[in-house]
Amino acid sequence: MNASLKVQTHHLERSAYLYVRQSSMRQVLENVESTKRQYALRGRAKALGWRDEQIVTIDSDQGESGASASWREGFQRLVTDVGMGRAGIVMGLEVSRLARNNADWHRLLEICALADTLILDEDGIYDPASFNDRLLLGLKGTMSEAELHVLKARLRGGILNKVNRGEYRCLLPTGFVYDDLGNVVLDPDSQVRETITYFFETFLRVGSASQTVKVFKKEGLLFPSRMRNAKFLVFQHLTASTALRILNNPRYAGAYAYGRRHYRRLADGRKVPRKRDRNDWLACIPDAHPGYITWEQFQQNLAVLETNGRGYKVARSSPPREGAALLQGRAICGRCGRYLRLRYATRRGRQEAWYVCDRAQGARGEPCCQSIAGAPIDEAVGALIVASMTPAAVELAWEIRREIEARHDEADRLRLRAIERARFDADLAQRRFMLVDPSNRLVADTLEQEWNDKLRILADAREQRERSQQQERLILDDAIRDRLIAMTADFKTLWRDPSLANRERKRLLAYIVEDVTLVKLPDEGTTKIHVRFKAGKTETLTAQNPKTSAQQVKTQPEVLELIDKLLDDHTCSQIAQLLNDRGIRPGGCVRPGKANIRFDALRVSYLAQRNGLRSRRDRLRDRGMLTKLEAASRLGIHEATLTRWVEYGLIKRHAYNDYAFLYEVPDSHPPVKHSSRWDRLTNRAKAARASVASKTL
Repeated sequence: MNASLKVQTHHLERSAYLYVRQSSMRQVLENVESTKRQYALRGRAKALGWRDEQIVTIDSDQGESGASASWREGFQRLVTDVGMGRAGIVMGLEVSRLARNNADWHRLLEICALADTLILDEDGIYDPASFNDRLLLGLKGTMSEAELHVLKARLRGGILNKVNRGEYRCLLPTGFVYDDLGNVVLDPDSQVRETITYFFETFLRVGSASQTVKVFKKEGLLFPSRMRNAKFLVFQHLTASTALRILNNPRYAGAYAYGRRHYRRLADGRKVPRKRDRNDWLACIPDAHPGYITWEQFQQNLAVLETNGRGYKVARSSPPREGAALLQGRAICGRCGRYLRLRYATRRGRQEAWYVCDRAQGARGEPCCQSIAGAPIDEAVGALIVASMTPAAVELAWEIRREIEARHDEADRLRLRAIERARFDADLAQRRFMLVDPSNRLVADTLEQEWNDKLRILADAREQRERSQQQERLILDDAIRDRLIAMTADFKTLWRDPSLANRERKRLLAYIVEDVTLVKLPDEGTTKIHVRFKAGKTETLTAQNPKTSAQQVKTQPEVLELIDKLLDDHTCSQIAQLLNDRGIRPGGCVRPGKANIRFDALRVSYLAQRNGLRSRRDRLRDRGMLTKLEAASRLGIHEATLTRWVEYGLIKRHAYNDYAFLYEVPDSHPPVKHSSRWDRLTNRAKAARASVASKTL
C-alpha cells in the first residue's frame, strides 16, 4: 500500500511522536549527524500532513541504552501516550532507536495495533495492524537485537583476549600506577608505599580489619586514597570498608585479576554487582606485577577474614582484643562442645568477665548450658602458664616487646612522611604567592590564604608527631627497656605486669595453649579446667566458683554449729556477746557499708529459727525444767513463795531469754514449806549450801 494512503484523517487528528535517542553520552557529543538525521524526521511528519504544533519530540533518553525500557522514562512516556490513543504515528530513525529488546519492541507493536497508531522509520510507514507490516517490523526488531548482541560479543571478545594476557588496563587501586610503558608499578610516593606496607603489617599483627582501623585511629595515621579518574591523592581516616576492600583485592599481592564481580540489571534498571567465587574469576594471574605482599600472604589474610566472620556454631580463632577475659576464642563448653561466648558486666564499680554458653537457648529456647565466672578460671590458667613457661617462651615474650617498639618506630616514620609532604605543599604555596603581582590583590589574597592553610596543616602534623612521641616515650626510654630486660628473667612478673596490655597477654597464651574446656560442677562449687597445649600435652585444673550474693551473706556452717552448742547453756543475748568477743561477724557484713554490724539477740534468734536449731526453751524442757506455775504446783506453794525460794537459792531457775525462766525442781528431797518464824529462809539457804559442799567433798 502507498505510504500516503496509510495515513488517514483520524491519524492526522492525533499527535505525531518523534523519538530521539543515542546509546551513550559520547555518541551524543560525537555522532552529531545521527542526531540531526533523527530530528529531521519532523519534516517527514509535516509532509504527511501533521502541523508543527502537533509534533511531539521525546529526547529525554539521550545517552541511555536501548537494551531495556526499565530505565528509559522517555520510552515509557511514549508507550503510555500510544496506549491512551494520543499518538497517530510514532517516528524513529530506525527500529534500534526505539528498542533493542524484542520484548519491549513487540509490546509497542501490540499497543500500536490496538490503538491504530502508525510507525515510521527511514525506510517507510508501517501499520502494525497489517500482518505484512507487522511481520516486517518483527524481523527488523529481531535483527536490531541480534546486532546489539554481535556488537557486544565482538567488544567483549577483544577485552577478554587482552585480559587472558593480563594486558587489559583496569582502574588501579591506591598504591599502584601505570608507567610510561603501560606496566603496573608501585606508587612512586614513598609515603603512600610505607603507609600501605604498615597497613598489611598491622593486620598481620592484630588479625582483624576493625582492629587495624583502631590502630590507625589511635596512632593518628591517615590512609591515602586516590580519587576515581583523578591523578591527585587525598589522605583521610581509614575506615573498615576501605580496610576490607584492600584486604580482598588481589592486586596488592601482585596478581592481575579481572571479573571478580558480575553485574545484573533489575526490573527497575539498577545494576546490582554480585561477587563471583574465586574459581570463577575470568582471569587471575599471580606475580603479574610488583605487590605489597606475597600471594601466600594474601591467601592467609583471606582465611583470617573468613574465620573472623564465621559463626559460633563452628570453631573459630578469634583475634585477641582488649577485654580482660584471657581465654577469648579458646574456651570450649565441656557439655555441648560449642565455643563459649564472652559477657562483660560492671558490678560494684568493677568489670567482671563471664564465659557463657547460651546459643541453644537463643536458637531453640533450651535452658542455658553453662555460665562461668572468668576471674578464677583466668587466674588458674595464668598460674599454669607461669609454671609451664620455658626459656624459649620467655624469649618470645621479649620479642613481642621489641615488636611493639618497632611498630612505634614505623608509625613515627609515617608521621615524618606526612610532615615532609605538608612542608613541600607549604613551600609550593609560598613560591606561588611570591611570584604573583602584588597589585593584583584578588589573586594575591587567594594565594596568601592558601599559603596560610598549608602552614596550618604543617603545624598540625608537627604537633601530632610531638604528642605521639610523648605518649610513646615510656616505651622507648632506656630505663624502661632495662626494666623489661630484667622482667624477662622472671616471666611471672611480666605476666602480671599491669602495663602489659590484655591483647599482648592473649598473644602469649596463643603460642602455648590450643584450647581450654570448662565443666562447671555447681554441687561441688568448682569448675574443672582441661587445658590442651599446642604440643598435645593436657592438664586438668580445678577452680573454686565465686560465691553468689546470697552465699556471701550466708552465715558460715561452723558459726551455726557454735551457736547450736552455746544454746545449751546460754541465751541469745549471751551468745551474741560471746560471738562478738571472739571477733565473729554476721554474713551481712560483706555488703557495702555494713562492715561494722555485730551480732545481737534478735539476729541469733533468727539464725536459730531459720536453720532449724532447737530453741533454748525446748532444750531446758527436755532436761525436766518446769514453768513457774508447774513448779509452784509440784511444791505445793504459791508462785510468790517460789520466787523468794529462788532468791535464797533453794530452787534454781534457768533463763531461756532476757525476761523468762524455767525452774529446776529436784526429784529427791525437794524443799518443803516451813514456818518462817522458827525456820528462817536464810538459815535454810545456809544449810542447803553446806549440804551441797559436804557432798562435793
